[in-house]
This record gives sequence, structure tokens and C-alpha cells, in this order.
Amino acid sequence: MAAAGLRAFGTKGPGWLRRSAWAPLSAGFCSRGPAGAGRPELGPRPTSARQRDGIRNIVLSDPNKRNALSLAMLKSLQSDILHEAESKDLKVIIISAKGPVFSSGHDLKELTDERSPDYHAEVFQTCSEVMMLIQNHPVPVIAMVNGLATAAGCQLVASCDIAVASDKSSFATPGVNIGLFCSTPAVALGRAVPRKVALEMLFTGEPISAQEALLHGLLSKVVPEDQLEEETMKIAKKIASLSRPVVSLGSFADLSPADHTPAAQAPGSQGTGSPRPV
Repeated sequence: MAAAGLRAFGTKGPGWLRRSAWAPLSAGFCSRGPAGAGRPELGPRPTSARQRDGIRNIVLSDPNKRNALSLAMLKSLQSDILHEAESKDLKVIIISAKGPVFSSGHDLKELTDERSPDYHAEVFQTCSEVMMLIQNHPVPVIAMVNGLATAAGCQLVASCDIAVASDKSSFATPGVNIGLFCSTPAVALGRAVPRKVALEMLFTGEPISAQEALLHGLLSKVVPEDQLEEETMKIAKKIASLSRPVVSLGSFADLSPADHTPAAQAPGSQGTGSPRPV
């Protein structure tokens, strides 16, 4: 199923998304959206993807722009994540990047007054869709990080199920330094690391090292740069060797603290039950 985006599924959305706790939102995310939504991409795709032995490798491939999450990048990433998502041949996804920066977050040039409010809304809506797709995908998604991940780039890492990074990597939410606040990245970050760690990152904009990120739970493993691909592939191959239906049960399991779940945040909720039922 080669889809240009989540909207390609129509108002129903893919089955695995409808079964998640985000099901009430799926119709909205599958809607036509703001003006310009779904328009064809121009120029070379900012991501590349290949699949072998059940492992799909998606690479952010715009190092000249520090792999910024432009609208084109987000749509391309969305398409690569959705492609044949329900195929039994897909077992695990790896997201990596070319160049010394994993991702610098949103392309701020797209968020100036020169662009319309509808365009800004489309950028943020598409970004939210991508993060939701990663969190609710039926197969595990692994971030393979070699370099700097900031703002929405840090959010991308935090949204993945597993994150392996080289010891040269670092992570930051620096919006506060330029008169912005990383409100949306704060949600994923706050679910991945302790509250006080997240708030220090958000309030100061200062980066943390890969070892600090590992200590606080943002990363699963830190390895030397020359071992990054080998270690990541070792995890991916193990997952790919297992039953997809069984692994998918784990993908939909809730491992977040009770007060971080959508159910816990709902008015009147007692915060019980799984937010991603199968």
C-alpha cells in the first residue's frame, strides 16, 4: 500500500491506527486538511527508503539543511512510514540521517510571516501525524542517531520505540533561545525522561550528551560511532526474526507512567487502562 500520506486512507484511517487510543483523532488526521494538503512534492525526495529481510531503512537525506523537518521532509517521511505498513513482510523500521545532524527540527524559514497561517497549520498538523504514526505503528520504530537532534528532531527520537545513538550525539530543545518554546517536542520529551530533566532542557535550551540521554531514558543504547550501524542492525535483525503479530502486541502496550497517558489526561479520567488497546 503506497500512500502519499495518512489522508490517503480516507476518513477511516488504517486499521492499526483506528485500534489505538488515538482512534477518536484518526478521522481528523485523515481529513482533507488545510489548503495545499496532499499536493505533489517538487524536486528530489528529502528521504530515501529501502527494505530487506523485513527491515525498512528510512534515511533523512537533506544534510545541507541539517535534515530540517520541512513540510516536504515530513510528507516524505510520512509516506515512507505508511508504505505497506500492514504487510506481513515488514517487521521493523529504522530511521537514520545523513550528515552530522540527525535533525535540527522544523525549517524555521517555513514558519515566517511570508507563509500563510494555513501553511503553518499544515506543517504542524503533518508533524503531529508523523509522530502519531511512529508511536502507533504496528511494528517497532528504531531511531539510529549519529549527531545532533534538536527541537522537533529531538521529538522524533523521543517518539520512536527504541533509540540507539553514537557517543558523539547530543540532544536539545533550544527554542527558548530564539524567542520560541518547544511546546510540542515537550510532550514526547516529557514522556521519555523525568519531568525535571525535561524542564531543564526546555527552560535553558542547553544540550545533553548521549550518555546523559541514556541515563535519563531518552536513549536505549549508546555505542561508539563505528559500531552504531552494527548495533542497531543487531536489534533490528532480532526483531525481524520474531513473529510480527506477537511483537505488534508489545508495540501497542502502554509503558508510560499513568499520568502521561492520554487516558490520564482526559477530564474526569482515573488514568487506568491501556491507552493503546489492540
